[in-house]
Amino acid sequence: MLPKGANLQKIRDGKKTYAVTPHIPGGFVKAKDLRRYADVAERYGAVLKLTSAQRIMITGLKAEDVEKVWDDLGMQPAIGFANCVRSVKICPGIAFCKRGKQDSIKLGLELDKRYHKKEMPSRMKLGVAGCPNSCAEVHIKDIGLLATDKGWDVYVGGSAGSHPRLADKLIEDLTHDEALAMVEIIVRYYQKHADIERVGQFIDRIGFKKFKADVLAEFYQESSQATEPLVSQSADGEKLVPVAGGLTEGALVFGDKIDADSVIADIIRIYPQTIPVFRSFGMGCLGCPSATAEPVAKAADIHGVDVNEILAALNKVI
Repeated sequence: MLPKGANLQKIRDGKKTYAVTPHIPGGFVKAKDLRRYADVAERYGAVLKLTSAQRIMITGLKAEDVEKVWDDLGMQPAIGFANCVRSVKICPGIAFCKRGKQDSIKLGLELDKRYHKKEMPSRMKLGVAGCPNSCAEVHIKDIGLLATDKGWDVYVGGSAGSHPRLADKLIEDLTHDEALAMVEIIVRYYQKHADIERVGQFIDRIGFKKFKADVLAEFYQESSQATEPLVSQSADGEKLVPVAGGLTEGALVFGDKIDADSVIADIIRIYPQTIPVFRSFGMGCLGCPSATAEPVAKAADIHGVDVNEILAALNKVI
């Protein structure tokens, strides 16, 4: 039986040695804690090893010393059990890096606080990178968030190891709060529908098209129903008021192509990214129930707009 909070590292001449790995959110560690690591390693004749998950492993321990090591460290193990969120890898972002585009530390530590050790159908790893250099390796994480000048791009299904898989881009240009909401929706969907399989294996089994459609539909639905909508502003920053109709009431559903008979209320609820398109054609009354109850064809006629031109522009962004 393994000592509590330890991994078997090696068996030589019938003798076993073990390793312990305390949790270090984001890999940020204070000097006094580093001294504690060094003291413990010296006290028990162990070796310190930096891990790819931004942690410090203490290896080469005897079984009888493991419990004493944890007592001396006064820290918690990084991994609770096999099928859980194992790590959230975080780059320095705008706090410490000249290339940073967004605050990866703030977002990453919030994700770590919410999900570290959270039970999952299989093991899960997250990555948060503050610029396209992707030092947090978001493309080989189950859920990855990559910062750009416009916000956060979300990737899903990546993994390394013996069955490597590059992640698929799910959505782009999210705010901090939108990114948190999107991760929560992905996690819930994965927990509800996956078997004992990594996110990438789950996506390959059901198809990325279905995964994306289901997850984004829930995201946009929650956005439109929120008191402070997650997707709540036009390009010029004006607050938009959710209107009646949409995902549960209208004929248009997520994944459908917009046509001349599609009702504007349904369109902007299901595809909020179309709001700037409507405004670019002079349709500014998107908070007005009477205006948004009209189909695209009627609105185009009222505003003197070519219906085919606006339909092409709308369908281009969904």
